[in-house]
Amino acid sequence: MDQNIKTLQQWIDESQRIVFFGGAGVSTESGIPDFRSVDGLYNQSYAYPPETILSHSFFAQNPEEFYRFYREKMLIRGAKPNPAHLKLAELEQAGKLTAVVTQNIDGLHQAAGSQTVYELHGSTLRNYCMKCKTKYPVDFLWDTTGVPRCPVCGGIVRPDVVLYEEGLDADVLSGAIHAIQQADMLIIGGTSLVVYPAAGLINYYNGPQAGSSSTSPPPAWTAGQTWPSTPPSERFSPKSPWTEAPGRRVPLWTLS
Repeated sequence: MDQNIKTLQQWIDESQRIVFFGGAGVSTESGIPDFRSVDGLYNQSYAYPPETILSHSFFAQNPEEFYRFYREKMLIRGAKPNPAHLKLAELEQAGKLTAVVTQNIDGLHQAAGSQTVYELHGSTLRNYCMKCKTKYPVDFLWDTTGVPRCPVCGGIVRPDVVLYEEGLDADVLSGAIHAIQQADMLIIGGTSLVVYPAAGLINYYNGPQAGSSSTSPPPAWTAGQTWPSTPPSERFSPKSPWTEAPGRRVPLWTLS
């Protein structure tokens, strides 16, 4: 077995409060495109940049175009959890993992069996009327066209997702911060760590050796986009053994 994998397994064996912090790369093998890769959503051509379409101001001013884009690109039918989701659920069931903190909005962690999931950016599976607050499942958007209207009061039904220019849910944010603060191991995967404030949450990690200048690594692990969809010994390769992050040394291991 690759030494890097032995190290990861050792850290998992020695940890009791693991938290996983993940992003779009976790779900790519489930057929859900990421955002910033070569083939990602943000590198495709539209009349408006996706970042603009998925903003609060655009939603308010151009709801028809917003929902056209949203149905076409953000709603994915038939997506199933991949081995990464399933492994994380397995770790939780084994009493090793205490929480998943995700930037994803696809609900696949819960579909895999994870119970404690903090969805920083909401979920496409949930929708609500902006006027009367009636809740609707994702099928409601599939079964409507144009701007979806609430059958109860006629208000606009919007996705329960966090758009650009909107703040994160305070309760979700508080729960995620608490979980990371209490963690004795933080695994980071499938995220470029460029979307804030979500990416800043990893700075709340205070696990063993956080801030240490020793040569031995603390249990914070940064993986590539699709860990661990195939046997780890076939996937990991060290490219840059260590990289400095605020307050601690973080192993930066990417997938081959």
